[in-house]
Amino acid sequence: MATLDPRSNSTMKTTAGDLKNMSQQMGSGELAELVHQMEQSEDDPRQCYALVKERITEFRDSGRDIPDVLTKLERRLMTECMLASQGR
Repeated sequence: MATLDPRSNSTMKTTAGDLKNMSQQMGSGELAELVHQMEQSEDDPRQCYALVKERITEFRDSGRDIPDVLTKLERRLMTECMLASQGR
């Protein structure tokens, strides 16, 4: 799963602990689907951000709590999008 490393302006993998935590909060099927979709986005932070934002909306609409890791991922991807738009 692509996330931002703000020190290097490049993507990195989330930690195994993050994935386990997200898997427990989201369900392994939902997590697998999100990871697959993000891998297909070819590390485009805008596409990844849109996927994560869509998933957050689904959680909200269904009345479920939004996993903390998903919220953190959204922030990281938003930061990466802003850095990319500034040419960094």
